This record gives sequence, C-alpha cells and structure tokens, in this order.
Amino acid sequence: MSTVPIEQACVTSVYRPREPVAVRLTLAALRRGAGDPAWWFAPDGSVWQATGTADGPATRHLLVRRDGIHVTAWGPGAERAVAGVPDLLGARDDPTGFDPTLHPVVREAYRGRAAMRIPRSGNVLEALVPAVLEQRVVGLDAKASWRRLLQQHGTPAPGPAPRSLRVPPTAAAWRAVPVWDWRRAGVEEARAGTVLRAAEVAHRLQEGVDLPLEEARRRLLTVHGIGPWTVAEVASRALGDADAVSVGDYHLSDLVGWALTGDRTDDAGMLRLLAPWAGHRQRVIRLLELTQAARAPKFGPRAPRARPLH
Repeated sequence: MSTVPIEQACVTSVYRPREPVAVRLTLAALRRGAGDPAWWFAPDGSVWQATGTADGPATRHLLVRRDGIHVTAWGPGAERAVAGVPDLLGARDDPTGFDPTLHPVVREAYRGRAAMRIPRSGNVLEALVPAVLEQRVVGLDAKASWRRLLQQHGTPAPGPAPRSLRVPPTAAAWRAVPVWDWRRAGVEEARAGTVLRAAEVAHRLQEGVDLPLEEARRRLLTVHGIGPWTVAEVASRALGDADAVSVGDYHLSDLVGWALTGDRTDDAGMLRLLAPWAGHRQRVIRLLELTQAARAPKFGPRAPRARPLH
C-alpha cells in the first residue's frame, strides 16, 4: 500500500487487499445509524468518515475502483488515517475456520456476503462513547443522542468534506460538555458519568489497541459503568474482535434464537447456539443482523425510551 502526499495535510493512496472486501458492508458496523454525523455513505458509492487520530482530526474518503480502493485523507491526521485503512477494512480479520454450512440460515446469509470483514477502527473512544449511550435505552434514542452531541461538540471535518460531517470530540472535549447539553441530548447522569470517567483515562484505554485483546478488555472493565456488554461492543469495532458477543443486549438473544431455532432464547441459550462458531461468533451475529433482523418478530423493547431531561 503506497502513500503519496499531494499537498500539506492531504494524502492519497490505493489499497489493494489480498482478498475481496465489501467496503460498505464492512464499515456499516461502525456507523451509528444513517444520520451519524461522523459518516456519509455517498450516492456515488464512496464512503466519507471524520475521525480523530493521535496527530489530530482527519477526513477519510474511500472509493472502490477496478484497480483497488482509492483513499484520500485531509487534516493533521491524514497520514495516520490513510495508514489505518487496511485495519479499518478488516485486513487482520482471518475467517479461517469459519464454517457457514453448520446452519442453513447462516449458510444463506453468508452467500454473497463472504467479502464482509470485521473492522478494526483502532479508535477506542470513538467506539466506546456511542456504546455507552446505548446502555439501557432504545437504539433509536441512543443514535439521536450521539447525533445531537456530535453536532454540538464535534468539529467540522477537514478538507472538502460534506458540510454535515463532524469529527467526534476528543477526550478533552467530552470532559468539557456542559451538564445541560447531556440532559438536552437525553443522556442521564449515569451514562454521562461513564463517558466522563472513560475520557479521563482515554490514553490508557487507547493503549489497549496495541495490547493483547484480554488486556484491552480488562482495562475497559476498570472504568465504573462499563461492563461486558459495552466491552463486546467496543471490541467488535475498535479492536477487530471477530468472536465478541454482546451478552446482556436487549434484543440480540431473541434475534439469534429466532433465526437459528424459530423461537426466542436467553443469553445462555444464545451462547449455546453460537458455540459451534467459536472464534467467529461476531461474524455470525453480523450476518444474522444483516439478513434476519428485519424479518424477526417484534418482541417489544425492554428498555425505556429516552427523553430530553430539562
């Protein structure tokens, strides 16, 4: 993967993965809904992302062409953003040993989606904050909270990016969010407090990207308010964990149970059903979410609806 600076704070590259990669399908796991201000899936098939790096903010633009995936990045973090594209698109994801034929539903879901990879964004805080916002509330409300907070406290994406694109706040910026802005976004004290505590030790959590997965998980669990569910959500996005299972999710066990047996189940039942794919359980979950979620019966939310807290 060659990198050629074309002007200050602007870098271009062509990434040619060894195996085919479904770019949008792979990156969809990182986007928090269609209205996520940090992402834009453009009508021309390209993908825009605004992100933070150790060198500062950056905008990434990815466009698939016949000769590879063309990447352009702008901003102080442009070089790091381009260097991170292989991991972002699952270069470290190894599907060896994954057998979709163990269940007809998984086999059918895998058909046409074999090029989907488990991404590794390498940015712990950007994966962690929206995961915390999703704790104990309906996903639509969490996405709305994320959207409002980014629009208010994110920064404009560098370069010729879409005007709506926003770089998520840094750890320092999260710590500076006024209490009333959390409340107006529908985020109560418990979740806001978890984000603030994580922001205080963000550098230690970020170090986990270069450490064994179990150590990265252990560090996340030291933050009060972060439990196994949140750790799995972060690991599957920031750390490229193809085996992560979000135990304790409001709907996941029902979806897995219904898709694989035709009936609901609990967390223990979900883990038993996923056991044959040990090492690739997140891969199976993603395939089921992509193909079965819209068909599954609506069992009803078990989390309260969030409202602005005036």
